[in-house]
Parts: sequence; C-alpha cells; structure tokens
Amino acid sequence: MTRFPRRHAAGFTLVEVLVALAIVAVAMSAAVRAAGVATQGSGLLRDRSLALLAARSELAEAQLQGRLRGGREVRDCDQGRLRLACVREVTRDGELFNLRLEVHPRDADGPPLARLNARLPAQDAGAMRP
Repeated sequence: MTRFPRRHAAGFTLVEVLVALAIVAVAMSAAVRAAGVATQGSGLLRDRSLALLAARSELAEAQLQGRLRGGREVRDCDQGRLRLACVREVTRDGELFNLRLEVHPRDADGPPLARLNARLPAQDAGAMRP
C-alpha cells in the first residue's frame, strides 16, 4: 500500500481568521467611541468660547453705554448659529457698580456656558437708573 506524504497546510484556519476579525472589530469600535468623545469635547469648547465672546461683548456694551440700569436683565445674544441668552445683573456698591454676566444656551437648562464679573467706576458708567 502506497502512502501519500501528508502535506502541511499553509495559511490560517477559519477559527483563527474569525478570532482576528473579532479583535479588529473591538479595536475599531473603541477607536470610533474615542473619536466621538473628542468631537463632543471640542464642540463644548467651541460653545464655551463663543459664550465668553458674547459675555465680553456685553461688558464692552455696558462700558460704552455710559448709563447702567440697575437690576436684572435677560436678552438674546446669539453668536452665529448658537442661540444664547445673556443675563446681566447690576448692583451699586458705593462708587462702584458690580456687573455680573452669565451666558446660557437659550433652549437648554443647565449651568451657564460663561460667567463674567466686573466692577465699573460710577463716574465712567454714568448714573444708575432704578
């Protein structure tokens, strides 16, 4: 009886290929999740930067007005497509006005995206209206 020499199979078995594909799939899903978290973080940073820009604009406007209105005032201060609401609170403390600005997303509850506090001299800000 003639025996044929057994050939050694070259390559990978189906099980080995499936295990390798499973490992690659897990690694790819982790990479996609990391990219999503990074994108979300950069979006929040962009929103906070625009909110701070809106707060600084409100402060500059208050300084240029010459007169500050005491109390609390809420108004829209949109920055591009970002819908924001600026909250301005003015109180008098002797010869200074305390100006507190908070910028919130207009259509969402939660903490403010930016806060800015300033003390303005009364002679620069003009007379405070009740």
